[in-house]
Amino acid sequence: MITKKRTKKNKELKILALIAHDGKKAQMVAFVKDNLEFFKDYKIVATRTTGEHIIQSGLSLKPVLSGPLGGDAQIAALVATKKCDGVIFLRDPLGMHPHDPDISMLMRICDVHNVPLATNLASAQLLIKGLNKLERLAI
Repeated sequence: MITKKRTKKNKELKILALIAHDGKKAQMVAFVKDNLEFFKDYKIVATRTTGEHIIQSGLSLKPVLSGPLGGDAQIAALVATKKCDGVIFLRDPLGMHPHDPDISMLMRICDVHNVPLATNLASAQLLIKGLNKLERLAI
């Protein structure tokens, strides 16, 4: 079960989900490395294969199933139950994926529940800048 953990100040850490298609995993790892200090302030959930790559950057995370085996659906369930505060999904829009219905469902669930979803590096950078700004305003 994935629950929000608390910091030393008893403040709940927000949960972010990280997903990357095979052709985008290297970009995801580089993005995490470039923004490691930001990600350390969040509880991270990732699909299994993406998570295996991200762990190499030094970031700890909670893996779910790989995307084609239901990981995208697991993350969608977290979003729908208010247990995920944002999703960064570096997807390959030109590739065919056997789990396209799960991908579409995850994107729809993020829209339905008004949860930020970044699908490329530019939007991912904007997402973390926005979250950084919100955190500074909340202090």
